Amino acid sequence: MVVLFVIGLAVVAGALYALDRFLKARSYARRRRVMSERLAAAAVRAEEQHEHRQAVARASAELTSVMPAIERPPLTRPEPSGQRVKS
Repeated sequence: MVVLFVIGLAVVAGALYALDRFLKARSYARRRRVMSERLAAAAVRAEEQHEHRQAVARASAELTSVMPAIERPPLTRPEPSGQRVKS
């Protein structure tokens, strides 16, 4: 009778261990799936930001190619209207 009890206890312990490993493996797989989805979303956002920055840089280059004076400082400062310095 004691032998059957010990065998039954070992079977229950083995089943509980197997159940614990199964639940941990399922939880690990779920965490990996969520992290993979988050990483993919972050990669998409980074790619969109990169494309936006490139578009802004291209637009800026096109603007300065049309209006090169934007890159140069003004030649002289304008005098305030109505106020002339008398020499």
